[in-house]
Formats: sequence, structure tokens, C-alpha cells
Amino acid sequence: MKLSRTVAYALQATLQLAETDSQSPVPCSKLAAKGDMPERFLLQVLRNLVTHGILRSTRGVDGGYTLVRPAEQISLLEIIEAIDGPMDSRLPLETEVDTSFQENLKEALASVTSAMRQQLADIKISQLVTKSSSTPRPGIAPSPHIAATSLNEASVPVRQGS
Repeated sequence: MKLSRTVAYALQATLQLAETDSQSPVPCSKLAAKGDMPERFLLQVLRNLVTHGILRSTRGVDGGYTLVRPAEQISLLEIIEAIDGPMDSRLPLETEVDTSFQENLKEALASVTSAMRQQLADIKISQLVTKSSSTPRPGIAPSPHIAATSLNEASVPVRQGS
């Protein structure tokens, strides 16, 4: 599974907010600076997360962003689908393959997509905060924040079998 840069920024910002463990709003500029993300682009990402009920936006001098719910109640799936839309297993309409093969392929892809959605729904932001804060990376001093480019390094539990 490949995550878009937009999803990586959304996950990074959400992790940063979960790590603050505070109800005080965090400005976009601070999230962008700590996560090494472009502020103007991050602002669009954060607005999308507000629209989907994951973050709360507070205006004003002391304004910024906070999580709407505890990190234990926000899943990876919610964030990914808030940014990229629902995960699905549709085939291109112009697929020129045998109809029975196409049906079998649709069925197999639907099964894989369902399993992936369930696993992503089971992984909560709080689990990633704990891992990102406590897992030292070779050659890098432990930090409470992970860079957006290092999300690929975050270990995520994967279930084998069914």
C-alpha cells in the first residue's frame, strides 16, 4: 500500500497533536515547522481533517488545531479516507478481460480491500504515538516527533492469516 504525501502530512500532523496531549490549540505554523512540512499545503490538509470531524479549528491569536476525540478513538482508516476518499476495489471500466475472470478478480480484490480496511480501522493514532516516541532509529536521537518522510519506518502490526 502506498500512501500519498498528503496522507503522510495528515498522519504526521495528527500524531503531533496527539503527542501534545493538550487541549490548547496548536497553530499550523508550529505543526509545519516541527514536522518539516510546507505550511500552506498543510493548512489545506488540516482543513480537510476539520471537515471530516477529526480535528477542531480555533480561530484567533491563540488559535490552532486540536483533536476532536482522544487519539485512542481515531483510526488510520479515518485519516486516510478523510484525505483520499473511501478505499475501494473497483476495476477500470474499460478492462478488456474475460467476464468470469473479471468477477473472480473483483471478488478477490473486495476481500483484500475489506481486510485492509479492517486492519487500518484497528490501528489507532495512540498506538503510533507510543511507537514513534519510544522506538529509537539508528543514527537518530530519540524524538517525540517523527518527520513526515519517516512514516514509512513506523512499525505497524500486521496480522497473518485470518
